Amino acid sequence: MAKKEETISMIDTLAEFKELKNIDKDTMISVLEDSFRNVIAKMFGTDENYDVIINPEKGDFEIWRNRTVVADDELEDPNLQLTLTEARKIDADCEVGEEVTDEVHFADFGRRAILNLRQTLASKILELQKDSLYAKYKDKIGTIVAADVYQVWKKEILLLDDEGNELLLPKSEQIPSDFYRKGETVRAVVQKVDNYNNNPKIILSRTDKIFLQRLFELEVPEINDGLITIKAIARIPGERAKVAVESYDDRIDPVGACVGMKGSRIHGIVRELRNENIDVINYTSNVSLFIQRALSPAKISSIRVNEEEHKAEVYLRPEEVSLAIGKGGLNIKLACMLTEYTIDVFRDVEGADEEDIYLDEFTDEIDGWVIDAMKNIGCYTAKSVLALSRDEIIERADLEETTVDEVLAILSAEFEDESQE
Repeated sequence: MAKKEETISMIDTLAEFKELKNIDKDTMISVLEDSFRNVIAKMFGTDENYDVIINPEKGDFEIWRNRTVVADDELEDPNLQLTLTEARKIDADCEVGEEVTDEVHFADFGRRAILNLRQTLASKILELQKDSLYAKYKDKIGTIVAADVYQVWKKEILLLDDEGNELLLPKSEQIPSDFYRKGETVRAVVQKVDNYNNNPKIILSRTDKIFLQRLFELEVPEINDGLITIKAIARIPGERAKVAVESYDDRIDPVGACVGMKGSRIHGIVRELRNENIDVINYTSNVSLFIQRALSPAKISSIRVNEEEHKAEVYLRPEEVSLAIGKGGLNIKLACMLTEYTIDVFRDVEGADEEDIYLDEFTDEIDGWVIDAMKNIGCYTAKSVLALSRDEIIERADLEETTVDEVLAILSAEFEDESQE
């Protein structure tokens, strides 16, 4: 009866582990078998001659021992050998040299062995649980998860996911205006997973650029479908962000798709990021044009780019300088982060005395592709074009002589008309 009670107690314990730890059947059988073999090996020095059979359907287990039959006076190791007299109690027809198998009741090993098994099993399952948690969140790095606030500390917040796993959101990874109470749900991206001494530590972030990218993927189907790609992100959490996007389908306006009808798509992202201001711009591989777009809403007069040193000198009218720099220097700082260029802003003093005109104003007289060619060499206003020699424009803009002559004539005539007035 005692043996039966011990077996029932053991199975109940295993059932508890399975229920609490949510471990699948195959893994549970493997852990159980390893635990039994571990205890047997400690007791007898080896477990090689034992067969452990786990039956999860019935909730029981069997242990069978295989021993070689020897003559009654030749017994050396009772764990590996069995005397002929004892063997014939199990199998009356057996002979010396044959192998005999008999069932072993684990309860016969004593209470200490049972306690040892439980401790071994608990240790293995805890280790398994940690490995499972580490593997689960290692695969989730860079993805958004939702978890509930369990405890708020000065330097971090402890969160629990839907399985009760602990996640950490450090203060440094929170948006400055973030404020949470116990029980509230937080959305964040899995930034990294540490595993010191097999003790997984999952770190979340709401300030990472990847968090903003994942939010766009959730809100904009075209990004999720691969029709629009986010090429670059610059972000000052809680303040402002710039996102450069590119479309692989000419029929799709990438900026319009990201913003949505009346801002419907981007509003959800802005709310999630505590009213962070988000500028979405068209990406281009043309460096000078990309820098111009990155400095939006400021309009630049001319630009000089040093691609080797990743530096750019931007010239603007005095009234445009403050727009380029932005409140608290945010606009130019984000533009530098987005383009990965060091941008220096200068006042266009020469153009300050007289009124200059942006090339976009001449679209009725000059073809758009010609204006783009001028922008590609860093000229965005009429005077920045006129400041260059005819030969330099032909060479740098790769335009025909007649085209350049027409452009120079149109631009010069504009200022001659103004002077006559």
